[in-house]
Amino acid sequence: MIGMHGNQETNGKTSAELKENIRRWGTDLGFDAIGFSGTHVSGAEENLNAWLAANCHGEMDYMAAYATESGNKRARPADLVPGTHSIITVRMNYRPAAADSRAALADGERAFISRYALGRDYHKLLRARLQKLADRITSEIGAFSYRVFTDSAPVMEVGLAQNSGLGWRGKHTLLLDREAGSYFFLGEIFTDLDLSPDTPVTDHCGTCAACIDACPTRAITAPWRLDARLCVSYLTIELKGSIPETLRPLLGNRIYGCDDCQIACPWNRFAPLTRERDFAPRHDLDQARLVELFAWEENEFNQRLTGSAIRRIGYERWLRNIAVTLGNAPRSDEVLGALRSRAGHPSALVREHVAWALRRHGEAA
Repeated sequence: MIGMHGNQETNGKTSAELKENIRRWGTDLGFDAIGFSGTHVSGAEENLNAWLAANCHGEMDYMAAYATESGNKRARPADLVPGTHSIITVRMNYRPAAADSRAALADGERAFISRYALGRDYHKLLRARLQKLADRITSEIGAFSYRVFTDSAPVMEVGLAQNSGLGWRGKHTLLLDREAGSYFFLGEIFTDLDLSPDTPVTDHCGTCAACIDACPTRAITAPWRLDARLCVSYLTIELKGSIPETLRPLLGNRIYGCDDCQIACPWNRFAPLTRERDFAPRHDLDQARLVELFAWEENEFNQRLTGSAIRRIGYERWLRNIAVTLGNAPRSDEVLGALRSRAGHPSALVREHVAWALRRHGEAA
């Protein structure tokens, strides 16, 4: 493969021409924005190391798995994938049309599921689309070296997207864009192509602290600083064991993830709806009641959530999370009956959280 430097060409295409083609091909594949970054992410390694040293990652040991004597590969794309010269970054909106977040959070009998998880698992969808984009580039310029990433890999996605001009890092640590807000997924293609980086976007949060004030567990401990151990998304998705009792009441009716910082962000008033049908809510999960979901047996959980990101937490943590939210729900015979039906569950983890929920309602387990 012939790399592109300055005005050098690959199969007759200059860097600028190829970039424009990639943007067009990416848009045709359903991506809402495409940008280009170099391999240096300013301040990423220092911030990551400080965050890890403070144990803000909790049980997410994989966050520290790529630290070496020479540095953290997570913050060094060219070390993570040797030969990487440029990174193609993409953005895909996921905000579904039917999901009213504020109404769901206000109704203690309903389950709140983070909007990104209502439809099909984005990991598979984005990876497949990124692969198609890489295939399209190959058909145009010939074989080149690349690797596709989306979320599940050790990549500083927000930093790379910021380098690419796709947005800026909000105080809640998510990427923000003035036209798209933050309801979008990110993905990357690490390449050995020499594509000139785009211009980073400047910060537009100003003095706003709406996301910090909205966090139900005060997990955003300072602007651009998130303590995962307090975050509802971590507690309901990443944490494998018992949810700390002091934090359980703060979960409200959130059974999988939390969008409060995004809901409060003024820029999300402009967030467009997704164009991707696969991100539409499945099985009425945006309207589901807690007692109905708690009644699912394991085979029903696995069957209904096939192809969903939610299935990755497993049935035991699904029941754990819903037990907590039923403890926070308005007291009723229906709620008490649902909890009692799981009081003798084979899982000690489930039994513990059910017992706590019953005590919240003044009942013995």
